[in-house]
Amino acid sequence: MVSSYPLPEGFSDFDVFSLGSCLLVEGLLGFFLNAVTVVAFLKVRELRTPSNFLVFSLALADMGISMNATIAAFSSFLRYWPYGSDGCQTHGFQGFVTALASIHFVAAIAWDRYHQYCTRTKLQWSSAITLAVFIWLFCAFWSAMPLIGWGEYDYEPLRTCCTLDYSKGDRNYVSYLIPMAIFNMVIQVFVVMSSYQSIAEKFKKTGNPRFNPSTPLKAMLLCWGPYGILAFYAAVENANLVSPKLRMMAPILAKTCPTINVFLYALGNENYRGGIWQFLTGEKIEAPQIENKSK
Repeated sequence: MVSSYPLPEGFSDFDVFSLGSCLLVEGLLGFFLNAVTVVAFLKVRELRTPSNFLVFSLALADMGISMNATIAAFSSFLRYWPYGSDGCQTHGFQGFVTALASIHFVAAIAWDRYHQYCTRTKLQWSSAITLAVFIWLFCAFWSAMPLIGWGEYDYEPLRTCCTLDYSKGDRNYVSYLIPMAIFNMVIQVFVVMSSYQSIAEKFKKTGNPRFNPSTPLKAMLLCWGPYGILAFYAAVENANLVSPKLRMMAPILAKTCPTINVFLYALGNENYRGGIWQFLTGEKIEAPQIENKSK
């Protein structure tokens, strides 16, 4: 029975139920929206372009994040982690690899948009596939390191989901965190920021803005910024000094990214949105509306 398991330290029954409910909504909504994005790409021939393949790959990564959130929600309602130590390691790895891949694909889309709008260079299939394969392998490498001792996966404060353990803040953690963050977050933020700054300057010159270039970076920092701040705080101070409830805000915000990304990169993209509409309704979209360009 649920009542036989003690509450995690620092949480009330209401806290556990509320956080579990947030994770469930994030998980199910993000999975459904990204699943529609993925299936539309596979079913609508006009959508299958190299640029849209990056959006498709982002949706796959975000589906993984949503699955991770749904498992965490189920455990939260149980008030304990039912899958044991091995399950925790698997959950941590799966969540980490999909989270890193999501960040990388957001940067890849920014890079592609820069070339579309600023250099008028279209992405080729060979480049898109090579980039996607590299991203998944690169993220799998960094996510596998805690499994073999460089870094460590352990429970979040709610103790119903697992991620990189920042509670110790020891030399092993710091030596892993710094290069991992540089190659999987800092560089990506720079790519997103510089790409959309160049696009914003291009829009000013043409006087024909196609979207708000500041939104993708703001969304990225909203979702992943709290995790980054917490991770680096743990490198210099004892993270356990931060209240458990406040520390849980980082994963809650991070798991909103699958839903936010759908609205930014699929539904917010005119040609991809048209393809999704065609998939859902069967209404044929005119060819000029589904071109290889992001809106």
